[in-house]
Amino acid sequence: MAHKCFISFKTEDIAYKRYIHDYLDVDMIDKSLHEPIESDNEDYIMRKIREDYLSDSTVTIFLIGEKSAENLFYENQNFLKRELQASLYNGIGNTKNGILGVVLPSMYDSVYGGRTFCTKCGNNHNIVNINLDTVISEFSYNYYIPNYKCAWTEDDRYCVLVKWDDFCSNPEFYIGKAFDKRSHPISNYTKVRP
Repeated sequence: MAHKCFISFKTEDIAYKRYIHDYLDVDMIDKSLHEPIESDNEDYIMRKIREDYLSDSTVTIFLIGEKSAENLFYENQNFLKRELQASLYNGIGNTKNGILGVVLPSMYDSVYGGRTFCTKCGNNHNIVNINLDTVISEFSYNYYIPNYKCAWTEDDRYCVLVKWDDFCSNPEFYIGKAFDKRSHPISNYTKVRP
């Protein structure tokens, strides 16, 4: 089953967005937030973004590139933040989207750090650097929802993460995984504005 997708991306990564649009069989809503919504009412802003930009979408694809981090000086992340906040927002007349983070090739080494031995549990864990140096807080928090354990399983995460190459080889599989998170128990623990 195809799910309508909204793509959240930085302008520098538009070639990847175009590739998804032109070459992958993905049902997507081709809109982006270009102008700020003039209001101090956060619920109104979330509703307007959902109505005007994200309507009918069920999955938001967040392209994780070199300019997608919270901790970048001189980089305005307002559009990314608003798009993910609206995607996570449950309000009147809408439900939250599944969130699929697609790590672009230039970020592989920054995000994927190999494996490490955990002295707390005695197991090896994959190092996945999803933090404010690689993504915005709306993705980071909802990928690593606090669980007071030494590691996170797929059931402990709301956001789904995939490398660009893997996504391109089977986009509907990963979009489906993100869509399914909407009805998963972990969806009760997401935060719109962490």
